[in-house]
Amino acid sequence: MSWVATFPAEEVAPGTARVVEAGGRRIAVCNTGDGFYAIDDVCTHDGGPLDQGRLNGHEIECPRHGARFDVVTGRALCLPAVRPVRTYSVRVEGGLVEVDVPA
Repeated sequence: MSWVATFPAEEVAPGTARVVEAGGRRIAVCNTGDGFYAIDDVCTHDGGPLDQGRLNGHEIECPRHGARFDVVTGRALCLPAVRPVRTYSVRVEGGLVEVDVPA
């Protein structure tokens, strides 16, 4: 794993998500208001872009069919998704959001 700097923390308001390309992956970085969390930007139900869904607290909803995921654990919270999304460690260093991705 290796830390990849993505963007300044102030560029993502609480309650929103932003996609970054890191390690050959599309990763949704979510600002829940109490911290940053990162998950694969792919709904495990049908491949929809999670960053375009609504982020409410620690839950993000896929805009296609309403599957919801916990951005902290990746766990699928309701149908139609049953498989979790992958999560990544996140830190803020020098004002930049960094994501730990596979090397």
